[in-house]
Formats: sequence, C-alpha cells, structure tokens
Amino acid sequence: MAGPLLLRSLWSTGKRSLSSPSASSLHLKSYLSSARALSTAANAAAAAVSPNSTLDPGRLRNVAVIAHVDHGKTTLMDRLLRQCGADIPHERAMDSISLERERGITIASKVTGISWRENELNMVDTPGHADFGGEVERVVGMVEGAILVVDAGEGPLAQTKFVLAKALKYGLRPILLLNKVDRPAVSEERCDEVESLVFDLFANLGATDEQLDFPVLYASAKEGWASSTFTKDPPADVRNMSQLLDAIIRHVPPPKASLDAPFQMLVTMMEKDFYLGRILTGRVSSGVVSVGDKVHGLRITDSGTEKIEEGKVTKLMKKKGTGMVLIDSAGAGDIISVAGMTKPSIGHTVANTEVTTALPTIELDPPTISMTFGVNDSPLAGRDGTHLTGGKIGARLMSEAETNLAINVIPGMAETYEVQGRGELQLGILIENMRREGFELSVSPPKVMYKTENGVKLEPIEEVTIEVNEEHVGLVMEALSHRKAEVMDMGPVPGSAGRTKLSLTCPSRGLVGYRSVFSSDTRGTGFMHRAFLKYEKHRGLLGNVRKGVLVSMGFGSITAHALMSLEPRGILFVPPGTETYDGMIIGEHSRDTDLDVNPVRAKELSNVRAAGKDENVKLTPPRLVTPKAIRLRKRYLDVNKRKTMSKRPKE
Repeated sequence: MAGPLLLRSLWSTGKRSLSSPSASSLHLKSYLSSARALSTAANAAAAAVSPNSTLDPGRLRNVAVIAHVDHGKTTLMDRLLRQCGADIPHERAMDSISLERERGITIASKVTGISWRENELNMVDTPGHADFGGEVERVVGMVEGAILVVDAGEGPLAQTKFVLAKALKYGLRPILLLNKVDRPAVSEERCDEVESLVFDLFANLGATDEQLDFPVLYASAKEGWASSTFTKDPPADVRNMSQLLDAIIRHVPPPKASLDAPFQMLVTMMEKDFYLGRILTGRVSSGVVSVGDKVHGLRITDSGTEKIEEGKVTKLMKKKGTGMVLIDSAGAGDIISVAGMTKPSIGHTVANTEVTTALPTIELDPPTISMTFGVNDSPLAGRDGTHLTGGKIGARLMSEAETNLAINVIPGMAETYEVQGRGELQLGILIENMRREGFELSVSPPKVMYKTENGVKLEPIEEVTIEVNEEHVGLVMEALSHRKAEVMDMGPVPGSAGRTKLSLTCPSRGLVGYRSVFSSDTRGTGFMHRAFLKYEKHRGLLGNVRKGVLVSMGFGSITAHALMSLEPRGILFVPPGTETYDGMIIGEHSRDTDLDVNPVRAKELSNVRAAGKDENVKLTPPRLVTPKAIRLRKRYLDVNKRKTMSKRPKE
C-alpha cells in the first residue's frame, strides 16, 4: 500500500483542489499511468529512511535558504538535491506551482530532506519577494540555521534586508553564500565589497557578535559548485556542492530537543488531500510520534489554551528529495507531515492528549494593502466563469486565508469580502489562481491600510532600490517625486558603466500601479525592488501620478469606425468587436480627467458612404491590459451617478 498512498501525497503537494469532473479524470489518468514507475521509486526512497527508528536529533540539521528575488535560491536547491542523489525531473524542481514556473518566482515555502555524510538535512526553500514575506516568517521558526544567498554582482538589496531581518530576529546564524561569482564582472575585490556591505547590514539590523562572525562561501549555483575560497574555476574534483554541505554540518547547530518529553508540534504548513484530508507539516518540538498515536489539536485564545479536536495519527510522512515517503515514527527536531485530523491549521499545536498547553504562535507583520472581492454584477456577468455566487467566492477566500497566514479575509456587506495582504503581487497571484479555477468575480482597486496612533495618521512606507541607465534617471526621479518618494542614496553601479543605483523610501500608495509606468519610462532596462519598511507619518496628497480613463457610454459591439476617432484621445485597451457596456473602461485618457465616449457608434450609411470602407481603417494595436476573462470598469456604471459621487469629499 505504500506506493499508492505515497502517490496521492505526491500528487497533492503544491496543488490546489480540483473541482471539475474533467480535472478529476485527468488527475486519475495521470495517477494510474505513472503508478508503476513511482511505486518503485517510493519503495527505494522508503528503504533509505529507516521506518522503525527515530532519528537522533544530533544528526539533524534544519536550514532555510533565504535571499532576494532572482539571486539563485531555487537553482541552488536543485544542485543540492542532485548532489545528494535525488532525481530532479526538471530545473527549478522545488517550484511545484504552475504560476511559479511561469513567472520564474517562488511563491510558497517548501521543505525537503536530503542525506549527507550520515546526517539528515531538512532544507526549506523560501520566497524572496517581500509580498510573500509571510511564507518566510512562518518557516524561520522551524530551523536552526540559514543560508543567505547574495548575488556577488548586485550585492544586498531591499528584500535581502527584509528576509535577513526575519532570520536574525529568530536568533539564526546565517552562512553567507556569494552566488554568481562566475560572471565576468565579478572580481575578488567586488566580493570583498559585497561582504563588507552584508556585514554593515547585519550590524544595522542589530546582529549579535556571534551572528556577525558569519562564514562566507563562493558559488555558482548555475554551474553547480561552491567553494570556501574565492575562485572562478575550481578543480574538477571539487566542482560540486560538498563544501557548502560540509559548512552546513559544521556551522548549523543540531536542534535542541528532548525525545523523552511528550509529543508537541507547531503546524507551519498545511495541504489538503483528496484521500488523507488535512496534511499538517511542522517541526516536532519535543517527544516522539508514531502512526496510531492519539493526539489532539490546541490553539491559544484570549482566555487561554483551547482544545480544537481529538484524533489519531493515520499517516506520518517526510519529504525526501522531490517526493514524499511514509514513516512509522519521528522524533524531536525533525520536520514531518501528519494526517488524521480535520480541524487544526497553521499556527495551531498538535500534541499528545496529556499535553494541555499550546506552543507560541507565529508573529506576522501586518497587512498593508486591501482589495474588495465580490460577485460580478456587470451586464456581461456569467459568460466566462463557472463559480459565480458570493458563497463560493467566500468559501474559496476563507480556504486561502487558512493556508496563507499573510492574508486576512473580512466578510462585508452584500456578499463582498475585504482581502488584506502585503502587496499587489500577492493579491494578484490570488486573483489569477481564482480566475484559472473558474471563478468570476469583481475586484476593487488596491487600497492602502492606514493607522492612527495618538491622533496622528500613519501610512506604510516601503524601501525601494532602483537601477537604471543614466539617461532615464531624470524621468524616474520626476515620477517618484510626484509619489512623495525621498531619496536616501544615489551612486554608480559597480562594474556596470552608465548605470545608476537609487535607494529611496516611498509611500505604498504612491507605488500602486507604478511598475508598468517604470518599465515604460526605462524602456524595459530598469530594475526596481521594494520591501515594506515601517509605518510613518502621512506624507500628504500625491502629485500628478495617474491619467484619466476613457469610459464607454454605449452597449454592444465596439466598431473600428468609433475607435478611429477615439485614438487621438489616448491609449486604447480594446480591439474592434469587443463587447462593451455602460461604465466599462476601454482606454487611458491622455489627460488627467475621465472622458465618457461611445465606442459602439457605427458609420451612417448613405448612397455616398459604403460600409466596406471600414475594412481599410488602420488602428494602432491596443494595449491588452488583461486576459479575455477580466474587464476594467467603473464602480458606478451610470454616468450621472459617477458625477454625483465625484463631488463627495475624498479621503
């Protein structure tokens, strides 16, 4: 039975629930077709883990890989897995979600186990983007060490600071890995500069003397090697990751855990499986757990510890390479997955029935941006999705909030839900996942979440790092000055002639929608990274930052004849033949005000004018802002209602 059960857990890892019959049958077909091959692999992997003996905590190492976006974390994980004998089916093997592979970013934290020199290493791959900071916060408490990956050419950036601050807060002593040293522009002097910058960053974040004494390694994750000394071309016999793995064993302490105490585990990840129900993943804080043990779920409330549910451990699993293996027992310090309970979720404690106190929960940064999700009430509703009702939308959002602690969902009036998160990208990923699952919904523009302390209005401020060509500096500085940004530092980029690096602080509300403007201003050659810094006094009204829009005041199919006369008014979002309705946004106005237009106007036919002449109309290709299934619209569709509401005082 080990093979099929393992396959079910393998299939569910990183996958969302499938609701349509076609998806279920596709899943069953895939499951049956690969059963033979994966069963063999499962049995071999299971043999590698002794199922009847609890691992000595002294042979365990729990390590997180943390870094800024695109500094090489996931590629490094591939090389470490391959070094330890795991079969890697494709590059970026840890990115199991389709959106991760499409966008080239890590969205969710994932854990895997590898064996090295009679030791078991539990490696946690974390996202580098600050919008997914909740994924970092909830897993750094599981580990005793961290590998801080820094691009040797770029040095530490805004989100390097963000993820490092989380690691230092939990008392971890990171190993610094300077990656991409094989690049031509990277020299030993540049690596020394980056090491000094990282040391300053540690000191500014309040690192202890022990944390400041961090070991440094040099690597090219792409070429698959790491070295304790600077080199660009190591000898063939050490052209691998063994020096990094040895450094982990040497510098990361084993977990301090007691096998004799009662079993306790804090849940830090959760998945849902068709057959096994909830699969709860976390690090065993104390004791030993075996299949068949009676356990209960606990959570901390204002009045004390509350029991959620009593149950029995039906399955114990452990990640090994890119798969999951079944085990009979596990001990303190190990990171495992438990099945058999239906109610506990992330932040709750699973423990022996004799334990009556819950483990401390995870502290998360507050959300900074909110959007309102609701039922699609436009005239074209029901054409593109299969899940349309407020109840289904609410259930999906509540399910997301259960597995993603960085998102809060607050039910509102008339089947609407306020969804609070860390940034536009995080909420955009949620919307895209729901769209792919067949949900049809309306979503409000992002709103920044303010605070009031001692009568003073506070707003979230972000730290922004920008790298652009010299000719674009003026344009970028002007745009950001309108958005209330303040320049902290400015200078040339080492090793890149004609490039300038800017460090700024800017209100979150000023950065909403700025990324596309930035890409246009820099002709796609600029880099911009941002991370939440702190709440600060409100900086006042923004300057001239947004254009108006072209709003349809007609219902029907858009004509080329109408668009031809609207082209001089701004940038169009729609091609001829698109269905439109009153209040739908069809373009960006060239001025700051909104303009009501009639895009369905047809040519008046007479004995002089012929309908066929429209075939010769040459229109500029529209800016396709969204996929077919998403349309932009005004909150109030009626033009008179919009005029009335525009006279109301703004926030």
